[in-house]
Amino acid sequence: MEAKKIDYKKVFQEIKLRRKLYAIIIPIVFVLSCLYIVCVPRVYAAEAVVVPEVESAGSSGGSALSSLASTFGLDLSSMQSTDAITPLLYPELMDDNGFVSKLFHIKVTNKDHSISTDYYTYLKKHQEVAWWTACMGWIKGKLTSKKQDLATDGKFNPYNLSKDDSNIVEQIKESIKFTTDKKTGAITISAKAQDPYVCKILVDSVRQHLQVFITNYRTNKARNDVKYYQKLTAEAKAAYEKSRQLYGSYSDANMDVILESIHAKQNDLENDMQLKYNSYSTLSTQLQLAKAKVQERTPAFSLIKGAVVPLRPESPKRMIFVLIMTFLAFVGTTIYVLRDIVLD
Repeated sequence: MEAKKIDYKKVFQEIKLRRKLYAIIIPIVFVLSCLYIVCVPRVYAAEAVVVPEVESAGSSGGSALSSLASTFGLDLSSMQSTDAITPLLYPELMDDNGFVSKLFHIKVTNKDHSISTDYYTYLKKHQEVAWWTACMGWIKGKLTSKKQDLATDGKFNPYNLSKDDSNIVEQIKESIKFTTDKKTGAITISAKAQDPYVCKILVDSVRQHLQVFITNYRTNKARNDVKYYQKLTAEAKAAYEKSRQLYGSYSDANMDVILESIHAKQNDLENDMQLKYNSYSTLSTQLQLAKAKVQERTPAFSLIKGAVVPLRPESPKRMIFVLIMTFLAFVGTTIYVLRDIVLD
């Protein structure tokens, strides 16, 4: 069976004859596309890149594994850590309602400073939506029966959220992302919002929240040790001060007495005072070591790329959308016009 040849002259003649149809459909699609895309709120995006300090496992087996991994382009020296929460797990923090709910109180301000509120209120009351989305939400609200929210018992629980709070949490999870470069261990913090200034504020604030969370996690035991030794040191100091005052008072009161029993009692008080001083001195040293341990365990985050205020929205790409829809209208009209020629 021979392949049928396309008569291009006939094709162009058919298109020319139906040019009025093109003149009607393409402008209509163009205008409708413009009206549609203008109603879609613009979304801006910003990001920052940080490199966290991690503790090396330091094992001989680990070095051998690092050598093997390097042949595949991976740097395990930046990934190996004695911590349970490694940089590879940082993205999982955004799946935890407890961590996400702490972002509710981030203070945000828009570009023209007409809005100055917390992130929770910003998402709940200051978001632009397309008119059809607003209509669908209104209709859904009318059709859905209003039930008493069981989660609102007067005390906020991030793991037992009300419907409104759950929607806000989901919006935050979609807007803020952590990604980890497996080769370098660099953490990219990205945020999306309908205002460019809010984008930058979110990235900077979330970066600080992440640093505080990781710092608190890594220094938790060391800080507890500091509190423990502070308590013991205070008690030892009070006991030493009491013993010293008792020894001083007894010595002053019996300065001219030469009885052996008095001297023996004085020696006992002096020895007790010295023991309490030694205990206080030892605990003071332990306290300083515990404080040094907190500093040692405090991680350092190097900012590689800071967040900047985006100049252009990330989406929607209005011009591209209109051009694509116009092109599809042209293609669709052409297929309709040439259907008889193609089917013959």
